[in-house]
Amino acid sequence: MSWSQDDPPPTNPYRAPDWQFQQVPTMPSAPPPPPPKRRSWVLPTVAAGAAVVLIAAGAGAFLLYARPTAADQPATPTSKATPVETASPSDVPSAAPALDVCAMLPAAETERLVPAATVDKRSRDADHAVYSSCDWTNRRISYGEFWRSREIKVSIAQHKPDGPKTGRTQAQQSHDAERGFFAYKANNPKKDDAKPGEKDYYSPVKEYAGVGDGAFGQYTWRRDKLLWYSFGEGRARVDDLIIEVRYEASQQRKDTKILSNESTQSVSEENALREVGILLTHLAKSAAEWKRAHPDQLAKAEPSSSPSAPPKPTPSSTPTVVAQLPPACKRMSPAMTKLVPGATERARANDVAGVKESECRWLNLNASAGEGRRRIRSALLTIQVFSNRAGAGDPTAALSRFSTKIGNARSTEGSSFGGVTWGKIEKVKGLGDDAYIQYWVDKKNAVFNGSADVVVRLGPTVIHASFAGADLGADEPTNSPKVKVLGEKEARDGAMIIAKEILTSLAQPGS
Repeated sequence: MSWSQDDPPPTNPYRAPDWQFQQVPTMPSAPPPPPPKRRSWVLPTVAAGAAVVLIAAGAGAFLLYARPTAADQPATPTSKATPVETASPSDVPSAAPALDVCAMLPAAETERLVPAATVDKRSRDADHAVYSSCDWTNRRISYGEFWRSREIKVSIAQHKPDGPKTGRTQAQQSHDAERGFFAYKANNPKKDDAKPGEKDYYSPVKEYAGVGDGAFGQYTWRRDKLLWYSFGEGRARVDDLIIEVRYEASQQRKDTKILSNESTQSVSEENALREVGILLTHLAKSAAEWKRAHPDQLAKAEPSSSPSAPPKPTPSSTPTVVAQLPPACKRMSPAMTKLVPGATERARANDVAGVKESECRWLNLNASAGEGRRRIRSALLTIQVFSNRAGAGDPTAALSRFSTKIGNARSTEGSSFGGVTWGKIEKVKGLGDDAYIQYWVDKKNAVFNGSADVVVRLGPTVIHASFAGADLGADEPTNSPKVKVLGEKEARDGAMIIAKEILTSLAQPGS
């Protein structure tokens, strides 16, 4: 177990969501007419988020179980035909500065929906339009017992004149075609080509009155064997500019097994469409201001830059060695010297970002194990006490840290990689508010060993107790293939002794 700790979670920036179950609506069964042509949107990126977990919030208040209600029957919106404008030579736009989409949304809005986002800005000059886009993404937000995923995708296309048609006419025709396609999806669910276990829902088209020269949105809900997701998307037109927005949000419990859809929850129809409307309102206003500043001009495409990652938090202090064990650990010393005879004691402390941490260790790298043999034994204890901004104990932050630990452990449970093998996780009853134990073997690093970890949550405190060891020849390297690692039973028994001793000690005055 290393000294470096996980990044401390937020203590109280967001409220936990209220979850509710809803039913998938019954879709109409009318035979589908041929769909109009459209540009395709980028495929959902939920699978990429799962891959990140395999290798390793402001929007939370707007999340609900995203099964749409049966009362939401699709409706077909109507749109009036728009007269086609013709372009004259004077209508051909001149060059204008680039359209900075990333600056068109208020920073407070993007931080609310996608905290600590990675921002990706792109633009390109195509035959029929100049495209500018910006994405805000964070697919691993720690919040209590959940990992949250958030993404905003915005693309703005400035249409060019084409023969007798002006850019405004081209944009209007594209806008009307998109509205028709959204209505088609709502009224014609997949049937013949649907695979077993697949479920899709497209909401009725929602019109956003007073946004640009016209705006609308739609909610998509999808379930299959691998991907569970939902999102809201919308379109708005401002003169010759077409704005496209998508907002996607979901969360999953940290202790869910990897590559499992169990406990997945995603944004609801009501909240997704509300956020899409808010985003379109901001973007349409910014687009209109840009048009007033650059009338009859075409945006310039800029070379794409590398995505900008959010700055990494830097701790305000580093762990320091303290002269003696803290009182809670010192009371444990008699029991610890039985586990680790002849142990050298060491203590370190750290206090940063609302987490007061103490580490106590009893270690003997050269205990006698008979003629020509030696024994390595280590008892390691980390105590983290979480506090909120007012300085009071913060059980919510402790729950978040505990959930992160067990979630990370679940991702490797029962597997081997690079010389490290992880055993099964077992919950431990009667130990604190929540606890689990796991045995694992390290035959990768400098000291081969068998180890058991017990992690306990008690109010605002998270305790991590580890007992590890190995037997080897007196002159044998600690990473020799002949090293005999500490067995599972002895390791688990030792870790449980450490955990119980510290809970007893913390219950005494002066801890």
